[in-house]
Amino acid sequence: MAEISGNGHGEGAVVVNLKEEDEHQQQKEAIHNPKPMKKQDSLLSISVPFLQKLMAEVLGTYFLIFAGCAAVAVNTQHDKAVTLPGIAIVWGLTVMVLVYSLGHISGAHFNPAVTIAFASCGRFPLKQVPAYVISQVIGSTLAAATLRLLFGLDQDVCSGKHDVFVGTLPSGSDLQSFVIEFIITFYLMFVISGVATDNRAVSISKSSYVGRQCRPNDM
Repeated sequence: MAEISGNGHGEGAVVVNLKEEDEHQQQKEAIHNPKPMKKQDSLLSISVPFLQKLMAEVLGTYFLIFAGCAAVAVNTQHDKAVTLPGIAIVWGLTVMVLVYSLGHISGAHFNPAVTIAFASCGRFPLKQVPAYVISQVIGSTLAAATLRLLFGLDQDVCSGKHDVFVGTLPSGSDLQSFVIEFIITFYLMFVISGVATDNRAVSISKSSYVGRQCRPNDM
């Protein structure tokens, strides 16, 4: 602001207050060009693409468990009609189809072990691991509940029968079961990590490699 002051001799002096001018100019700019508010990171703020990833994991895990376990259930209740190689083929083809259809959305993990492995390798954000694992558990639980209703297991359980389990049981000792599970799980994660996380891997039909690798694991 400019101020005019005079002295006793009738002479006037102009004093310019530059500080007040700067403050006034800054106020005008703040009114016309307000600064955008900073986004606050919170657990509740979830983007739409991330929700799409979670839905893809729920659906993919649901279809995988539904198809694979349904093959086991049909094979058990119909005198081994599907056979063990047939069950393995169902699992492998289901994984391949789901990787083709949902891999570009969520990465097609469908397994907490895959999600944790990718996060440990630095290929997946660690903060998204809990949400992925929860989505996978929800999808598999819904698939198991659907199979229970379709195959009438609910009535058998309510009637007091305890031999209605349609899954696979270990045929050897606990140590043998632990060792074989360790080996085939390591084999599964070795193939997935080698194919999906390294750009030097063969890029032709990666999903077919993972699907074919699932077949011997199931057998």
